[in-house]
Amino acid sequence: MGLLSLGTPLHWKDTRKHADEVREQGIIQLIKMFESAHERKNDKFLWGDELEYMLLKIDEDSKDVKLAIDEDSILQRLSPEGCAYNKCIENEISFHPEYGRYMLEATPARPYDGEKIDDYLFVEKNMSIRRKIAINELHDKNVFPFTLTVYPRMGTPHFTYPDAIPNGEASKSLFLPDEIINRHVRFPTLTANIRRRRGAKVAINVPLYKDTRTRKNDEIDPTIPKRNLFPFHDAEPFLGAALPGHIYMDSMGFGMGCSCLQVTMQTPDLSANRYLYDSLVCITPIMLALTAASPIFRGFLADQDVRWNVISGSVDDRTPYERGVEPLKGHNLYGEIDVKNSSLYRIPKSRYDSVDQYLGDVGSDGITTNFFDKSYNDLTPVRNEKIFNKLTKEAKFDEILANHFAHLFIRDPIVVFSENLKQDNDFQTDHFENIQSTNWQTLRFKPPIQQAVPENHKTPGWRVEFRPMEISITDFENAAYAIFVVLLSRSILKYRPNFYLPITCVDKNMKLAHKRESATNGIFYFRKNILSKEVNSIAELSLNQIINGSNEFIGLIPLIEKFLNEELFKSATEEQLFKIRTYLKLVSYRASGEIPTTAKYIRNFVLNHPNYAKDSIVSKEINFDLIKNLSKLTAYDKEIVKDFFGNDIARDMEKMGYC
Repeated sequence: MGLLSLGTPLHWKDTRKHADEVREQGIIQLIKMFESAHERKNDKFLWGDELEYMLLKIDEDSKDVKLAIDEDSILQRLSPEGCAYNKCIENEISFHPEYGRYMLEATPARPYDGEKIDDYLFVEKNMSIRRKIAINELHDKNVFPFTLTVYPRMGTPHFTYPDAIPNGEASKSLFLPDEIINRHVRFPTLTANIRRRRGAKVAINVPLYKDTRTRKNDEIDPTIPKRNLFPFHDAEPFLGAALPGHIYMDSMGFGMGCSCLQVTMQTPDLSANRYLYDSLVCITPIMLALTAASPIFRGFLADQDVRWNVISGSVDDRTPYERGVEPLKGHNLYGEIDVKNSSLYRIPKSRYDSVDQYLGDVGSDGITTNFFDKSYNDLTPVRNEKIFNKLTKEAKFDEILANHFAHLFIRDPIVVFSENLKQDNDFQTDHFENIQSTNWQTLRFKPPIQQAVPENHKTPGWRVEFRPMEISITDFENAAYAIFVVLLSRSILKYRPNFYLPITCVDKNMKLAHKRESATNGIFYFRKNILSKEVNSIAELSLNQIINGSNEFIGLIPLIEKFLNEELFKSATEEQLFKIRTYLKLVSYRASGEIPTTAKYIRNFVLNHPNYAKDSIVSKEINFDLIKNLSKLTAYDKEIVKDFFGNDIARDMEKMGYC
């Protein structure tokens, strides 16, 4: 996550003094990156995935599960300087730190070749090895790495091992101790500086699932502690930060402590990268809904299925002025912004949110489809005019691309290391990445570094990072979703369909993707004629119609199957064909509702638990049984697999030796 620089991080009061300097130098670095690589072409389609694990300690004696915050030394053992690093090298895997002290991020050590079917079939094996090595390197054999999107009881009393008290200076949370935060100074500083800039703690409110004995809609959560440890902040939920009928959360850890699955793809050139980015914009809410895995927050059932708006709220450093709202009583309209020396904007979205604009399918190498029209960028997001003018007048960026970066660069840097202020802009990119990497959108457009000149294909080229997906319980699912996104992307680059929608329609789809059971009940805006420029081709389709096709729309899986038959399957064995088709079957069945999403499965487990009191509360007893059940699923227990994946996919998995 972000830059893990060594050095001395600055307090927000000092960071803000250097904000303009970081932005200005970051844009110079961006310009130099483009100058070096804008004509780089014919890169191979390479890709990789990122998985994030939660370390859970399962105590059979007390029938309890807790987040393990004392096993983070595993990262040292798995690092290049560690005793277990050779295992990583031998198995082509790599581990990285994440926000939570209980979290591990893992990736393949080398990118996958998108033209080789063997690499697609290596993905799940690589994921499986990552988990096995993590298990072997953990000291406590009662701690296991789970691919859970949200830990269900995060923020309830005594949810960590060892036990920790929520009294930390970084987050000042009523629920989360600072001991959950990664020990690297970047992470507590990021947490504190977001709060300082905003002038209040973050306020996350998720609608509470209503059952027969759930508290009333007009009631604020009675479990919110009333204390006077940090008087200014402790009063916030009772001044309006906590909404009635909602689950209230007050710290960055509730969002950045979630896990997800991300995929990054290298395209042949800049033009292809812009086109793929634009094509995937409308896919982001579809995949968020399809991978839904988050029905529980802070020990309560939520009336939504995904985590995206929780992360969005968890890093929302906007002041009341920027959000266009009245401040809480006794709070400052401008937070801790130096009004006299700052550019003030009204900013509709958090820095972690959905994409605000397309990049345009423009180029000089034949990828141009002429499908893009400026009217699709119908949000007109605020931009930094000084940076926009520099990019268009001095660097000759086209207006659309300049808009993209000028919009990202309205944000302040949140963490600045004093030792990194002076950089060589011909070789370093830290100032650019400081802003780029803290704009956490559903997609990220990633330019090459300055050394990625046209002839240097050893350095990464133009890339798109696909970010909306929830993480799934099994390696089988995570491999299936990652491969689906990559095969769809390759199909897009081959057939060049028109997936453009007005950005406002994409935003509506993102809101819909949050709703409970939107994967089966939601109706999404989507283009039904993907070979046409006509705006009236936009229809309202179910996820089943979008993924599997209908009389109105070809469907994403049929599009992928066409690509597979014309490309990858020509040299595939029957065994390879069977596995890829089983991956697609999982995606197909989740979209059709033949098998439940992970969120629906977890919700139903809670609702049907004998100890559930119909009050929307997920007790530690229910949580223990849930985690034990998911643990069996992770190990592909035959009966759990049948219950979770359905008979058809379970038979396929048994045939392939899973159980």
